[in-house]
Amino acid sequence: MKHLCLFSFLALGFIIAPTASYAQQRLPQVTDSIRRAYNIPELGFAIIKPDTIAALYLCGHHRSNQNDVTDSARVSDYFHLGSNTKAITGFVAGWLVENGQLQWTTKFFDLFPEWKAKSNPSYYDITLSDLLSHRARIQPFTSGAEQKKLPKFKGNPSEQRKQFAKFLLTQDPVAADGESYHYSNAGYSIAALMLEQASGRSWEALVKEVLEEKLQLRYTLGWPNRLNLMQPWGHWMEGGKIQPVAPNVPYDLRLIEPAGDISMPLADYARLIQLHLKGLKGQDNFLKSSTYQYLFTSRPDYSIGWLNATDSEQQLSEHAGSAGTFYCYTLINRKTGIAYVAVANCGGTQAEEGVLALVQQLSD
Repeated sequence: MKHLCLFSFLALGFIIAPTASYAQQRLPQVTDSIRRAYNIPELGFAIIKPDTIAALYLCGHHRSNQNDVTDSARVSDYFHLGSNTKAITGFVAGWLVENGQLQWTTKFFDLFPEWKAKSNPSYYDITLSDLLSHRARIQPFTSGAEQKKLPKFKGNPSEQRKQFAKFLLTQDPVAADGESYHYSNAGYSIAALMLEQASGRSWEALVKEVLEEKLQLRYTLGWPNRLNLMQPWGHWMEGGKIQPVAPNVPYDLRLIEPAGDISMPLADYARLIQLHLKGLKGQDNFLKSSTYQYLFTSRPDYSIGWLNATDSEQQLSEHAGSAGTFYCYTLINRKTGIAYVAVANCGGTQAEEGVLALVQQLSD
């Protein structure tokens, strides 16, 4: 690839390894075609290897109703990760476990014995690992309808999550129906409470210390346009049409923030995923290789923030994330050591289909 072409790709937010195949060099065109076909305002991807970010590209606009040059996609754009946040909470938990502040097998009521008498006995033996792998049978809280039925909690986000956890632990567990796990955003709120109790710091402070202070990664909590109006706006469907969602729209995820409310620039998220690839390859880095192995393979089907699908040909870990206004999908091939991330500033079925179509192109 000539230097001039590389420079022009960079100006558009495209980075690619000099040895990339012709197929990889066509990915910007493929991405923009998918973006238009699925009516996604901004779409992007990263291909990640342990030793390099092989490709990273973003195209489109921050808002569907403002398509001028000041609104064009940039490498510095943040995207809401949705439930990909779960793997970050698991990552922070791994760091605390390595530092001896708690164990994967620590029981919730070992840290909160005073809560036990008023809690449902079905939860008496749940552990940190159970909560992070969705084995604690906590009610899911994956829809807004569930949250509307909650009591009103007061205080800062950490204090509200504590009241939320107390409430959750009085409720009946999800029915044991033979499934290996029962997906629960609320379970991650309870797990975060364990991290807070063991460390003496809020989940927000722990995330800041790990992502920003130690790893030098950019992030924010909540939607990107709440950080800066020049960042990508999320979109959802209204009246059959894609509409940008203003930052002041009342949409509050603070109770389940540890399960799904981090936003990051694609380049920074790719660097975080790269640490996981190095660890899976046997390289200690921020965490020990053995901890990365635990995060991905300690439980079948769903481990610590990662959904696993293993067959004789491939060892795949994945996660999708959307709070209805963005869509992020991460796929890690543990056998080849390659990861694929695709992001869109739009939620809904159409955006999901577009993102998955892009990942199919990347992995092919």
